[in-house]
Amino acid sequence: MRVGIVTIPRLSASGSQAPVIEQVCNLARKVEELGFHGLWLTDAFARGRATLDPYGLLGALCAVTSRIELGTCVVQVPIRHPVEHAHRVQTINLLSNGRLRLGVGSGSTKHDFDAVEANYDTRFKVLPGMLDVMKKVWAEQPVYGPALSVWPGTEGGPPMLLGAWRSPRWINLAANVCQGWIASGIHSSPEDVEIGIKMYREAGGKRAVLANIFTDLRPNAEPIAIGHTPKITLMCAPAEAKDRLKRLEQTGLDDALLVCPFDDPNQLEAIRALVP
Repeated sequence: MRVGIVTIPRLSASGSQAPVIEQVCNLARKVEELGFHGLWLTDAFARGRATLDPYGLLGALCAVTSRIELGTCVVQVPIRHPVEHAHRVQTINLLSNGRLRLGVGSGSTKHDFDAVEANYDTRFKVLPGMLDVMKKVWAEQPVYGPALSVWPGTEGGPPMLLGAWRSPRWINLAANVCQGWIASGIHSSPEDVEIGIKMYREAGGKRAVLANIFTDLRPNAEPIAIGHTPKITLMCAPAEAKDRLKRLEQTGLDDALLVCPFDDPNQLEAIRALVP
C-alpha cells in the first residue's frame, strides 16, 4: 500500500507564521525527499475560515517537486463550469509533467454551492455529465462552442479518481469511467471501506484510495477543526498508528492519504517511520 500526504493550509492561532508559500513549498520538498508517493490538496472555500484554491497551490508545487504525484482529494466539480475547469486542469497537468491525479466529486457542503450560486440539490445528477464534458475538452471536441485547443502532452487529460460513497452507481462510474475510487476517512468506517473495495474490484476497478486520514502522533494532539468526527484516523501513538495502517492495508487499499498537521510538518519523519 502506497502512502501519500494531504496538506490543509491553515492560519496559526497566534497569527505569527512564515509566508504560506514558504510553508507549503517546504512541506512539498520534504514529502518528496522522504519518499512519500504523493502530495494531495483538498477543496473548500465557504467554511467560515480562510482557505486556498487547490489549483493555485498545485501550480506552485509543480515548480518545487519533480517525482511525486500531485492530486486533489477531492475537487468539487458541480461548482465550476466544466469547460473552464478542464482548461485549468490541463494547465496543471502540463506544469506537473503528467503527475496530476485529479480526484473529483459531487461536493458535500451546501455553503460552498451557495457562495457561487450553484444548485446543491442537483449535484449528483450533473456530476457525470460534467465529467463527460471535461473529457471532450481534453479530446479537442466542441461542447458549447468552438473546441479548445489542447496543449501537446496533455491530450486525454489526467487520470481521474472519483471520490464517492460506495453505492453501485458511483462504484461503477469510478471503475468504468474514471481511473480510481477515493473513499473518505472522515465519512467511511473500516467496514465501509472493505465493502466498497470488494464492490469496486468486482466492477473491474484498479486503484482504491482512502483519503483524508487525519494523523497526529503527538501525545497532546490538537483538535481537528472540521464539522464532523472522522471515522478513521491515526490520532494516536505511533505503535497504534502503525497497527491501524496495517489493518487498512489488509482491506486491499492501494493508497492511504494521511493528513499531516499543517502546524507541525516535522511530523512527516515520524509518519514516514510508520511505513515499511
